[in-house]
Amino acid sequence: MKIALFNDFIPGIVQDDRIFELDSIVPWDSSNPQDSLVRLMDRFEELRPQINSSLSSAKSHLLSEVNLRPPVPNPSKIVAAPVNYYLHQDEMNLQFNNAEYTVDKLGFFLKAPSSIIGPGDTVKLPFPERRTDHEAELAFVVGKKAKDVPAAKAHHYIFGYFALMDITVRGKEDRPWRKSFDTFTPIGPWIVTADEIGNPNELSFRLWVNQELRHNANTKDLIYDCYKFFEAASSVMTLEPGDIITTGTPDGVGPIDRGDTVRIQIDRIGEFSVTVDYKGLEGT
Repeated sequence: MKIALFNDFIPGIVQDDRIFELDSIVPWDSSNPQDSLVRLMDRFEELRPQINSSLSSAKSHLLSEVNLRPPVPNPSKIVAAPVNYYLHQDEMNLQFNNAEYTVDKLGFFLKAPSSIIGPGDTVKLPFPERRTDHEAELAFVVGKKAKDVPAAKAHHYIFGYFALMDITVRGKEDRPWRKSFDTFTPIGPWIVTADEIGNPNELSFRLWVNQELRHNANTKDLIYDCYKFFEAASSVMTLEPGDIITTGTPDGVGPIDRGDTVRIQIDRIGEFSVTVDYKGLEGT
């Protein structure tokens, strides 16, 4: 299933070009969508037959007529993989001379949940004079509490997958500082449940800035694949239901600037776009 949040954080199921309202079928509090999402994930297998049987009579809308929101609006943490493709390591060495190690030595870093935005929102660049880059990534949401989970069992703990952009100010500050500004984590367009994805370690994905293709990669080239990275993260900290884990960017990283439109697309998931502006100058 494709589970989306739209308008005033109403839950919905996406099928083709329509979205079917879910809040009349499952327990939901739109004033606290994160907790409601966690409850839905916890009961999803129990509720799935009811959802399937009720969709034909559920109120629906054209996707083009709704405002999609971040599908995971407020996780307790965002766990991110640094330098998780060898070609990205080469790229960073060439451009910035700062990628001595890959994920196996660097571990992971955390991004602020307050940096999350959704499809159609605006990335706000805080420093017009500094280079700020796009990074395209496959991400997933943790479905149940996990600690010390081996890679071979990680798939049991992943509820679903979505696309993520890791926006990054270049500079000498640590990664969490450079990647945690408000609006620096666009996610979407929805969560695709793990059963529909199959193997997440063979997904092609792309990112465009305006009409220019910047990223064109496949998760088969990850150094730590989704399951191995889950193992690495859960060996250090307890992963809570609703947490986001994002797997790192391939080569193709480049700058974005005011007026750009950035679009990401991942096979078997979907695509979404965001616009770019300077902080404090929106609409001027």
